[in-house]
Amino acid sequence: MGVAGAFFQAYGEQPAGIWHAPGRVNLIGEHTDYNDGFVLPFAVPWGVTAAVRPREDLTVRIASLQMPGEEQALDDLDRAEGWARYPAGVIRVMRGAGLPVRGADIMIDGDVPTGAGLSSSAALEVSVGLALSDLHGLGLEPMELARLCQKAENEFVGMPCGIMDQAASALGREGHALFLDCRSLASRAVPFDLSAYGLQILVIDTGVHHELADGQYARRRQDCENAAKHLGVASLREVTDLAGALSRLSGDERARTQHVVTENHRVEAVIGLLRAGAVQEIGALLNASHLSLRDQYQVSCPELDVAVESAVRGGARGARMTGGGFGGSAIALVADDRVDRVRTTVERAYAERGWAPPTFLPATPSPGARRVH
Repeated sequence: MGVAGAFFQAYGEQPAGIWHAPGRVNLIGEHTDYNDGFVLPFAVPWGVTAAVRPREDLTVRIASLQMPGEEQALDDLDRAEGWARYPAGVIRVMRGAGLPVRGADIMIDGDVPTGAGLSSSAALEVSVGLALSDLHGLGLEPMELARLCQKAENEFVGMPCGIMDQAASALGREGHALFLDCRSLASRAVPFDLSAYGLQILVIDTGVHHELADGQYARRRQDCENAAKHLGVASLREVTDLAGALSRLSGDERARTQHVVTENHRVEAVIGLLRAGAVQEIGALLNASHLSLRDQYQVSCPELDVAVESAVRGGARGARMTGGGFGGSAIALVADDRVDRVRTTVERAYAERGWAPPTFLPATPSPGARRVH
């Protein structure tokens, strides 16, 4: 059953429209967004579709094809539970911003692999936010929508994420990556047509999600804020003399600073290589990013490390973990004629350790959030 049919079955009426927002893969620029740095994500073919109909009252009814039996009817948005906190939080934030948003009936259908680190939460937020913007004639610009959705996740869900995921979902463009300056929020689409070079980005979903990741994420963010305070700068984006900064720091603050500053430079270097048409050469920067995330930021895990190492051993041009870490997915830059070899090498490495095989997904840069019906 499609999302429109499920909507009719649940609510007895047809939806006023259907909206889709994609998840994202972050090519490079990890844990830099909340440090006012640079990121380079792209929207993926998988996402969240929301069928929505406005209501005259303030009640919000939310259901999902993936979570049957977990329908929630909310007169008080603060009572939302589980996955429903994400769309409920968006509505709450929009109302808090003075936007004339009333109640709604919402049916959700998603095909982003859960727990894969491909930002299904941002896709859920942006799809519902765009639907309400359209239905109420708000005319929200994509970045404005992304900021509202980020605020919902920060304040209502309690996840202190930066703006990258929501921005990638809202502003994604087919065949392009999104270069985003997270301090100014200036962005531009960067051509990223890998097929023209006989390459592809292969997502390796480890199927692993380690507990306490959200708490660890918050700790990393606090480390960065503490380091910036000790250095007398507004954020680690402001650090221009890395050697001098590292000489004044120690422990985790020193390690986090080293990652953030060098990762920002890696983003800029990837942009330069893409402009020059040297797409294959970005692989070395993906490798360097993973090592920094593993050793300096300490957000990798054995499953991600094995996926990255075995992908490169199998012939990938480069690979790294993507997303917040502690599980989820790695990405590998692979020539079309090496995909089978890379997959076999990774699968063998997992089997040798007694782990369940990972899932492989070819990711192509796809359109951002839009009304589809």
